[in-house]
Amino acid sequence: MALDSDTLKQLIDTVDRFVHERLLPMEAEVAETDILPASIISEMRDLGLFGLSIPESYGGLGLNMREEIEVALAIGQAAPAFRSIFGTNVGIGSQAIVIDGTESQKGKYLPELASGEIIGSFCLTEPGSGSDAGSLTTTATKEGDSYILNGTKRYITNAPLAGLYTVMARTDQNTKTARGVSAFLVEAGTPGLLIGKPEKKMGQQGAPVADVVFENCRVPAENIIGGVENLGFKTAMKVLDKGRLHIAAVCTGLAGRILRDTVLYAKERFQFGQAIADFQLVQAMIADSETDIYAAKCMVRDAAIDRDAGLDITRKASCSKLFASEMLGRVADRGVQILGGAGYIADYGMEQLYRDARLFRIYEGTSQIQQLIIAKDVIRTTG
Repeated sequence: MALDSDTLKQLIDTVDRFVHERLLPMEAEVAETDILPASIISEMRDLGLFGLSIPESYGGLGLNMREEIEVALAIGQAAPAFRSIFGTNVGIGSQAIVIDGTESQKGKYLPELASGEIIGSFCLTEPGSGSDAGSLTTTATKEGDSYILNGTKRYITNAPLAGLYTVMARTDQNTKTARGVSAFLVEAGTPGLLIGKPEKKMGQQGAPVADVVFENCRVPAENIIGGVENLGFKTAMKVLDKGRLHIAAVCTGLAGRILRDTVLYAKERFQFGQAIADFQLVQAMIADSETDIYAAKCMVRDAAIDRDAGLDITRKASCSKLFASEMLGRVADRGVQILGGAGYIADYGMEQLYRDARLFRIYEGTSQIQQLIIAKDVIRTTG
């Protein structure tokens, strides 16, 4: 492990206190205003949350996967928008550079990502491509010592706040597959980089999403990740397993929070002369949720151990993300059901968490994409 057990425990305890003392009391305000307070972001920087997975040599905490999972379980207890602000810095916004970036790219961008001085944003999805990421049409045309980017990226998290965009664009126009895609680092303020109006979303208020448009946007050739064309999709695949485990842990943390809120309500809500927590049909839903959460924790922790050991965890990562995100949906639904009318009213908080939970079954690869990955790998390796 990168940290000794005492230091890791101190980190988790600190994050847990931060969640309960600072984030949970802010949830209603963030949901109402759709803005994450600057003071909260500053405290996240001070805690090192932006640099969880970035090597210590570049200013990060350098956590391994097992340690990162435990932090994700803790931070996941708060409304997802709070994690979203630093999520790209921890995930593909930094790891693409860590794994395949040049030494110059690492030295230039990783320290700023680790400190939270700049916020990362990952630009892959387009109006005509999402799960079929290989069909993207944003182009990058070589012109001297630069590339000219043209195209539109859609549903890009943190787009209005980002200082650095990791952009997937097609450098080989002779192929329509993922093999012709490269990854570029584009700094905010680059001429030709335009940010659309933030979208109004079902949930996760405080985590802005907007289009990112490239109109003859000139990017230095040195900003292609790794300095080599047509390897962008391979780079993305290398970090997806890690990202899916992180998201699975966040889902599990949020499910635990929802169950806790549900049980506290059930113990205080009286019907027919007794707390509804005493009714067996309510207890059955509580038991199902606890079992779901326990199973998800076991999955993500097991997969994290294998990743740290250098094993191929593509199947386990997809299993974890699929199960945890679907599990979160079930736990959130049971929470609304147990709260009854209160679960449907915004003042009680469960309604917000129910809406927040829905997105996890879509991003970082939909549940259906995870099913395809899992099934194909099982079929390939059986026999």
